Amino acid sequence: MNNRLIQKAINDSGIPIYKMTTFDIDVVARLTGGIAPTIAYFHKEKEVTDDIRAIRFHFENPTSHIEDYSAFQSMLFEKEQRAINELYEAISIKPKNMSNGMQLVWSFFVLLLVTAPLIIAVFILK
Repeated sequence: MNNRLIQKAINDSGIPIYKMTTFDIDVVARLTGGIAPTIAYFHKEKEVTDDIRAIRFHFENPTSHIEDYSAFQSMLFEKEQRAINELYEAISIKPKNMSNGMQLVWSFFVLLLVTAPLIIAVFILK
């Protein structure tokens, strides 16, 4: 497999193996339309999304031929979750830095604001 993120190495037994070249991957989540976010991967400010997809969707299971792939995959999973959470926090209408009690009051206020026109319409149409 020709991939910038994989290097061929020789282990102590003299058997050729594959290893990940780096664990220094930055993950960015963006909304480009639709419901699901788009996740992009960067290494030293170069996009490596296609390389990661090629590893993940290769016809062979990556854990069977890449020695440290499971550690790489768990690191990517954590970074993906963090990027998605940061994206959703950025687009949330919930004010930041509120206590739990104030967040409950805020949620009730938003619910009241959304349902008020419906309640008024029901009373007017009776």
